[in-house]
Amino acid sequence: MDIALMIKQLSEAVVGLPLLIIVIGVSIFYTIALHGIQFRYFLTAFKATLFPSQKGEHTEGQMSPFHAFMGTINSNLGNGSIAGMGTALFLGGPGAALWVVIFGLILMSVRFAEVYISVLYGMKSDKKSVLGGPMVYLKDVPGGKFLPHVYAVFCLVYGLLGGCSFQANSIQVSLKTTWGISPFVSGGLLFVFVLYILCGGAQRIIKISLSLVPLKVLVFLVSTAAILMYHCAALPAAFSLIISSGLGMNAFVGGVVGFSLQQAITAGMTSSIFATESGLGSAAILFGSTGSNDPIQSGLMGMVSTFLSMLTGFIVALCIVVSGVWNSGLNSTALTIAAFETVFGNFAGWIVSFLSITFGFGVLVSFAYISRSIWLFITNNRFPQAFIALYSLFTLGGALATVVIVWDLINIAVAGTLLINLFGIVMLLPSIRTTLLNQLRNYRA
Repeated sequence: MDIALMIKQLSEAVVGLPLLIIVIGVSIFYTIALHGIQFRYFLTAFKATLFPSQKGEHTEGQMSPFHAFMGTINSNLGNGSIAGMGTALFLGGPGAALWVVIFGLILMSVRFAEVYISVLYGMKSDKKSVLGGPMVYLKDVPGGKFLPHVYAVFCLVYGLLGGCSFQANSIQVSLKTTWGISPFVSGGLLFVFVLYILCGGAQRIIKISLSLVPLKVLVFLVSTAAILMYHCAALPAAFSLIISSGLGMNAFVGGVVGFSLQQAITAGMTSSIFATESGLGSAAILFGSTGSNDPIQSGLMGMVSTFLSMLTGFIVALCIVVSGVWNSGLNSTALTIAAFETVFGNFAGWIVSFLSITFGFGVLVSFAYISRSIWLFITNNRFPQAFIALYSLFTLGGALATVVIVWDLINIAVAGTLLINLFGIVMLLPSIRTTLLNQLRNYRA
């Protein structure tokens, strides 16, 4: 059988409704076990993020908890928010936006759990390059002799393909579509850029990552606010359509009801999981590198990052619905551009392309740090120069690639990292739950 076909079939099998059900099941399980932490400590989480206590400051890590939070935001706010929401609405209609919110809120419990456990185990670790993350805490679950390494391989593949090559490809497509820049020029520039940041080590990666967040957030907020203000009269109808479509209240014809609702739910779940990256362990790696001695504070900050990622996706979806282009037949980034065109006209493509580029750069840089940590774990802190070459080459290859098999491999890597990491945090719950709940009762942000 053709290898490409086999990979495609495997991709479709592993990233489907069963995987989504597992992710949501674990999220609900943790939500119940932690007494609805994302709801009870919602305001406390924002306070812990905006005004972190000195107790949570890093001791021997490479970054502070706030730097880890910004890095997580950088890795979460990628082209999945722009192209992904367009695809979600194309597949599931306006109702997909409702399920993005519902499942984004549920996923906050998983993000808290993985970050909390990562920092908790990071406090006990004597390794300087990898203080926390799934590679550390998976050692204490059944199969702990090999699971950390299997997880690391899956996560490295995802980092190289999803965090690096996919983002480079999105940037290249935006530059070519909007300004006619050759893929070879884009690829060459991206190659040099990544080579530069990696040669500067962890601190240069962190510095550039921090500088990208305010820029892309500012442009995103200003442009989407302009769209929502321009169409403010249609906002009540848009919210009503999102809710009624998501709940299936408008569909009364037999199988159409089930199919429409299923499409909306599935599209919403997929977008929430891939946009927030909750459960993949990427945030756990970043926060695990802080050396923080306050796992509760870090977990709450991680929870906020998931909420903000979900909110970003919903804002994009709301712009598409309120502008009236959601049923235009367009898909992915083209649908997002159509929404922006209702306000910005011919400049819409420029704005969306700029967002796509800055969002892509942010993910590219954050995953340089995440992938570097995984590489050092796999190689036992050896061959750092080889990683620099590898990540840079994947950036160049991603900018020039048009092979569909790459995206199928990304799906497989996502499934692998999700299943292993979720297994780990479920297995560790009995040993941490009592202490965690006691710490929460006594916690003051």
